[in-house]
Amino acid sequence: MPVSSGRKFSLLPMLGHTKGKRSPVTCALKCDNACSGEVCNSSSNDYFRDIASATMSRRTALGFGAAGALAVVFGNAVTSAEPAAAGGPGLAAAAKQGFEKSKLRFTAIAPVDAAVDAFTVPAGYSWQPIIRWGDPLFNDSPAFDADRQSAAAQARQFGYNNDYTDILPLDAKGRRAVLFTNHEYTNEGIMLPAGFDAAEARSIGRAAHGLTVVELERRNKNQPWRYVKGAGLNRRFLTDTSYELTGPAAGSALVSTIADPAGRTIKGTLGNCSGGTTPWGTILSGEENFNGYFVAAGTSAEDKRYGLTSKPTARQWELDDPRFDTRNPGYANESNRFGWIVEVDPQDPTSTPKKHSAMGRFKHEGANVIVAASGHVVAYMGDDEKFDYLYKFVSKDKYRPGTTAADRRHNMTLLSEGDLFVAKFTGDSPAAEIDGSGKLPADGAFDGAGEWLPLVVDGKSKVAGMSVEEVLVYTRLAADKVGPTKMDRCEDVQPSLHTGKVYVACTNNSDRGKAGKEGATEVNPRSLNRDGHIVEITERGDQTSTVFNWNLLMVCGDPAKNTSAYFAGFPADQVSPISCPDNLAFDSVGNLWISTDGAPSSTGYADGLFKVTLAGPERGRVEQFLAVPRDAETCGPIVHDEERHVFVSVQHPGEDGSFEAQNSYFPDYVAAGATPKPGQARLPRPSVVQVFRTDD
Repeated sequence: MPVSSGRKFSLLPMLGHTKGKRSPVTCALKCDNACSGEVCNSSSNDYFRDIASATMSRRTALGFGAAGALAVVFGNAVTSAEPAAAGGPGLAAAAKQGFEKSKLRFTAIAPVDAAVDAFTVPAGYSWQPIIRWGDPLFNDSPAFDADRQSAAAQARQFGYNNDYTDILPLDAKGRRAVLFTNHEYTNEGIMLPAGFDAAEARSIGRAAHGLTVVELERRNKNQPWRYVKGAGLNRRFLTDTSYELTGPAAGSALVSTIADPAGRTIKGTLGNCSGGTTPWGTILSGEENFNGYFVAAGTSAEDKRYGLTSKPTARQWELDDPRFDTRNPGYANESNRFGWIVEVDPQDPTSTPKKHSAMGRFKHEGANVIVAASGHVVAYMGDDEKFDYLYKFVSKDKYRPGTTAADRRHNMTLLSEGDLFVAKFTGDSPAAEIDGSGKLPADGAFDGAGEWLPLVVDGKSKVAGMSVEEVLVYTRLAADKVGPTKMDRCEDVQPSLHTGKVYVACTNNSDRGKAGKEGATEVNPRSLNRDGHIVEITERGDQTSTVFNWNLLMVCGDPAKNTSAYFAGFPADQVSPISCPDNLAFDSVGNLWISTDGAPSSTGYADGLFKVTLAGPERGRVEQFLAVPRDAETCGPIVHDEERHVFVSVQHPGEDGSFEAQNSYFPDYVAAGATPKPGQARLPRPSVVQVFRTDD
């Protein structure tokens, strides 16, 4: 273990506070204490609560009876859904038949106490990690040794805190695949012992960030995957990996630095959260809480709007590299080079990853793509900050469905140029229809309208006083000017390939209703909104439309404790309690799957993965499939229901422990004092986990 007589490592100079809510370590390391700080969004735009209150209609409740539910799901799913559902681009073949029963049958698990250090799955299922933090990726990679860590070793091993994850097939028989995941942030306090050399600890932390691509193999489709050490597609993307900046901001003076005067080549990617997978087989990853990596002057409107301050960062990388202190000469724009959507080709280990400026710069949770009936590619994106916005990107060129190399090369340019919009939710029902109870009326649900406000269209700025480059680099400030709706932390935004509808996970907003903040008098969003909700959007036309309708799929919470919880009309006493929806996914027959982040702070239960039925008499039914270990969140869900396999990334297990007193031993569960087997460790290791059927 490298220990020097110089400066020693200790757990972060400022962990912040959460007033009894979520882990102070998570808040400090993941989002730079965003909840306790103040991102300067001074716009007077409408709050979602006001709009929701103004759009509660007296129509048949969602979910009461099969006919009514199906009418809601299919009646106006996409106005041009007739040709789309008949086989148009972007919609799955299953849309022709509607929703079917999934092969992934299970009995919902009971909620698991948040203090339990276990990975819990339904009866008849088992689980095992596919890959863990520190697992060696290359033939020359050393095996993970918790007591002998180094930056050189970590650069050749699987990174820390995996988030967005996907698995793409490499052969027709289903025996080979490639896995992608990103690494959002690190927690050196449980990774490394007290007294570890501080400079080396920072280097290990940098090496554990970034992205990973790794090949998988199995004997047949019924077997779980295992990763292949030394495979040809295996790759780590590190803080010194070069990324190409594409789109209108590439080459702008706003992104130029002394190290990159041309403003086109960026080193590394930071704060990667969720993502998406494109129809042409590349992976998108969202740079989210990048602000916590930089010291800045903190006085400009731009710095304030993006949460950049002059305080030392938690990781103190500014001690090692001048670019992480934007006050240093020549690095004023370094933070402008982060906050983008990243695109990676996992099938070409020599390719240069891209950052797409046309998609705007903010705290990207991710980006999820659908091909509209027109052939244009549309990406939906959430800005994961309290009171921030929902965005949509529409490509200039059209998708080519062919399978040639030329078609794929063309499709890989589609996110480099296009139109950018931000959402404004409006109402089509008078506020007088609200019954004032603070609950959804028994005979109705929200039924609103909305529009996509233009920021950039046809290569021209639609924001007064701002150039295209300024709109894209300072997208939050540009959006403030056009009047979109402030949201309760819209995170993952997923379009359904079955209906064309779009689902927005609003995780929570505990600031709503506090002094100086807009309050809530109706059910959604609620004051001190700790449980979150899901918004269901129906575009009026194909996905390129500039107008839409919306309603609430669910208002989350534990119905036993929160009487305002709502599940599309499905009986609340028959659902699994769910709080803090984060990442979304769909199975092959159109059911929605939700992973959660923050449930322990509101319900006292562990975070987990939940299935939600979207059609038929059980529309709104929530069933918990799994729960993650102590202090962990559930990320990157993948549901291969035809094979009865489910995958999740388990992030920050045991976050509140220390190296010497761990809170979790996931996934190895080696008791303190016991002798680990080869490859095991007496500390938690963020992992990608596979769940599979074992009882038949």
